[in-house]
Amino acid sequence: MGLSGERETRAVHVTLVAQTHVPDEAFETLREQFSDEEIAELTLLVGTINLWNRMAISFRAVHPTNLVKARASS
Repeated sequence: MGLSGERETRAVHVTLVAQTHVPDEAFETLREQFSDEEIAELTLLVGTINLWNRMAISFRAVHPTNLVKARASS
């Protein structure tokens, strides 16, 4: 899946915080495209999705599409 624009490309930096710690220059490029409020919302959204993913992995959740495939093949 490709990124659709400059905003999305710059927003990726927030999702890579574990690897990059969002260097100052990356944050400054983010600020060129997003307001402080949008950066806060984006950060909360990324954190929420990260939490959902960690919970799904921990509870061994199965995506509904995979459940349908598994039921169809059994």
